[in-house]
Amino acid sequence: MATKANPMMIANWEDSVTFSDKGPSPTTLMETPHLKAVLVGLRADQAIPRHPSPEAIYHFLKGTGTMTVDDESYTIGPGATVVVPEGSERGITADADIVFIGTTLPADPDASHAK
Repeated sequence: MATKANPMMIANWEDSVTFSDKGPSPTTLMETPHLKAVLVGLRADQAIPRHPSPEAIYHFLKGTGTMTVDDESYTIGPGATVVVPEGSERGITADADIVFIGTTLPADPDASHAK
């Protein structure tokens, strides 16, 4: 049986985003077996180190910085959307406070036991 998420409307994302002096601060908006959506705050001069992950879509709401996907670097700002293929390494560096929505497949809890 499929897991059904409850509908959600965020009238103002600025009321939901959080920031941390320790690094990225994700707020989970939705997580089902098929989709994970997060709202992330990243302070200026903070970074998300390059890492492989399932395919994902990042939509930037605020701030400026650079997103690296494999060997390509993209200047990001409000309204930019980056689509990342399966297995690509991605990372983000913030020049100014960044807020983005990221969607991806949730982590597979059985993947660590697959060997």
